[in-house]
Parts: sequence; C-alpha cells; structure tokens
Amino acid sequence: MTTTQGPSLSYRDAGVDIDAGDALVERIKPLARKTRREGVLGGIGGFGALFAMPDRYREPVLVSGTDGVGTKLKLAFALNRHDTIGQDLVAMSVNDILVQGAEPLFFLDYFSCGKLDVDRAERVMRGIARGCELAGCALIGGETAEMPGMYPEGEYDLAGFAVGVAEKSRLIDGRGICPGDVVLGLASSGAHSNGYSLLRKIIERARPDLDAPFDGGVTLADAVMTPTRIYVAALRALMEKITVKGMAHITGGGLLENVPRVLPGNVAAFLEQSAWPRPPLFDWLQREGAVAENEMRRVFNCGIGMVVIVAKEDAAFARACLEEAGERAFCVGEIRARRDNEPQTQID
Repeated sequence: MTTTQGPSLSYRDAGVDIDAGDALVERIKPLARKTRREGVLGGIGGFGALFAMPDRYREPVLVSGTDGVGTKLKLAFALNRHDTIGQDLVAMSVNDILVQGAEPLFFLDYFSCGKLDVDRAERVMRGIARGCELAGCALIGGETAEMPGMYPEGEYDLAGFAVGVAEKSRLIDGRGICPGDVVLGLASSGAHSNGYSLLRKIIERARPDLDAPFDGGVTLADAVMTPTRIYVAALRALMEKITVKGMAHITGGGLLENVPRVLPGNVAAFLEQSAWPRPPLFDWLQREGAVAENEMRRVFNCGIGMVVIVAKEDAAFARACLEEAGERAFCVGEIRARRDNEPQTQID
C-alpha cells in the first residue's frame, strides 16, 4: 500500500485552535460568577451544568425556551457591534418563558464560528452575562464550537437555552381571560430581534448614513442595535401583587399574531394604535420601505414588546407598579367577546 508522506499535521493546522478555546473559557468564568444565584452547583467548565431546584416551590413545573437573534447578527458584523447582541440572545428566551409565569433559573449559550476571535467572543459573552444579570438567572454553561469552513470569515452564530420554574398552581395560560379585561402594553426598546431581514433590506435600499444623528442624538446604527428589553424583574414583581391573566412576548408576528397565542377562542383583543407612541425607527422603516401598515404590524413590534392582560379593577394598580419598576406601560386596549371567525387581535 502506498502512503503519502508529509509534515505532521495538528488540529491547529486544520483551523481549530484549542488554546484559544481554553483562553475564552477562562475569560467567561468571572462573567459567569457575576450571575451566580441560589441553586447553582459547581461552575463553568464541567461536562454538564448542575442546578438544584429552589426549596420554596411546592409543586415546581419547569418551563424551557430556546432561541437565537436572527439576522440582527448580520448588522452586528457589518457595524462591528458585538457588546449587546448577547443580551438579545438571553432576552428572547427569558421573555418567552416569563409569559407562562416562570422565574428564569439558568441559561446556556451556543457560540459557533469558523475561526475563534477570543476578544470578540468575550464581548459577546459579556452581553450574555449582562442579560442573565438583568433576568436574575445564572449563566451555568454553554458550548463554543470552532468549525473551519462552516461560516464566512468574521462571522459567527448564536443560540441560547433558558430554563425556569413556576408553581404549578400559578402557571399563566390565559384560560381566565374574559370580556372586560384590560390589555396593557410595555414599551419596547426598538425592533428587538425580529424583522431584521426586512429591516436590512430597507437599509440596503435607503443607503442611509448609519452614524448620523437620528433620534435625539442617537444614530440609526444605535437605534437598530439597541438590545432587546428584558421584562423579567418588573413582571415577576407584579405577579407577586396581583393575578396576571395572560402575557404575550411580542416577537415575530407582531401584535397581530402573538396576542392570540394567549387568548381563549371566545374572546378577542381590541387595541387602539393611538394609545402608545410609535418610536421614530418604525416610522422611518415604514416610509423608506413603503411598507403597508398591516405588514408593519405582522413583522415588527411597533413599540410594544410585551402585552399583559389583567382584570379591569387591577389595571390602574398594575400600570403604576410597572411604571415604578422602570417600565413604560400603556393601557392599549380591552378584551371583548369574539364573533364567529373574527380575528383575535384587531388594531384601530
């Protein structure tokens, strides 16, 4: 048998730098320690992450969610903005499990790239750790994968996974929503992490100066890269004070498609567009892209990142509590009886 002789090859020759991966893990460890909370057993670096269930739950139900940040990553690459994309990643999962009444417990991330840039990856991880701090959950593990040939130079991908817990008797499923209930809307911080394929298409068409002042001194680049707002602290505090009947995280599908996910079939949400201010970013996107109003409402959150449904007698108190916790809260509509085949979300 004929063999080909040549110099000895290493994993580094194949494009994978184990030392760089080890260096990143060492940089992540102090970031993870800042997110430590009750229940964490051990630290970053093991084969599996360990977490003990808090004793205060009598009938604990685990609630899990996983997500990414979509093509917002393409703008992060183009603008060299990697410090906040990690908060987007955490927000998308913790806000999702929050709407069922869950307390986020821990978070794991998956970071994959063609060639590992340790400094840039650390910037991403700092954003993830910041998101975990805001959500009150621990960053207890993850995976960094260096895969030569899988990604264009300078690009990476992100995914995240959150686990939370709720008392079985206090799960929020929307079944108690009825006519007369009030719909509250919590302001978004921008486009969050949805609709970015359309957003990038509009930017490509309009060719704006992304670094020029756009809104009160904020640049357009700032506006499109503002991280997704994390609503955990304010809403967890509210749930301790009143009965929250339903919540909807306004992601892809906007208000039109996300609110119905928490409504019983016999009711509909009637919302008033003038009840909340639409941020200038959405007006700019609609104008420059000539986007139809209905399409705007299906693609973007249009200024409302979370919907909260409460009984009419609790609405004023709930709004005051949310405002006190630092949220901008608006009474955006009401729940009414639904007629046959009537859309479950209507915006006037």
